[in-house]
Amino acid sequence: MTERSDVAAKRIVVGVDGSERSIAALRWASRIASATGCGIDAMIAWEYPAAYGWVMAPEGWPLEDDAAAALQRTLDEAFGQHRPADLRAICRHGSARTLLLNASKDAEMLIVGSRGHGGFAGLLLGSVSAACAEHAACPVLVVHGDSSPNSEESVS
Repeated sequence: MTERSDVAAKRIVVGVDGSERSIAALRWASRIASATGCGIDAMIAWEYPAAYGWVMAPEGWPLEDDAAAALQRTLDEAFGQHRPADLRAICRHGSARTLLLNASKDAEMLIVGSRGHGGFAGLLLGSVSAACAEHAACPVLVVHGDSSPNSEESVS
């Protein structure tokens, strides 16, 4: 049986927001990707903050640049200089929930942290991980706590 060259490479999509849980999610993605031959799409979303329909961002605030820098810092924290070979860093404008659910349509797996930068804002905005677990078009791994595939508590 020959491989078709027009078939897209298998991808694992990881929601990144700079939190400890998104770092753990990236580490899990790396372990799963190496076992399955998948590539990794590390995705961060950015939006203009709004309150009651009004945009609350100062003019000229480079939100996309801030999000891209946060993504790079998170990748550095997760992997240091040893990033997975087939890793793509993706920074997109829009709702994290919407972007991750859309990306799940072409993914082998979606990995998210159980809570990122939540707290009061998380209560107002709803849970991205819950929406992904409920509506994704592929299997979803929700990383809880500080679990890491490199910790002694991990299952081999």
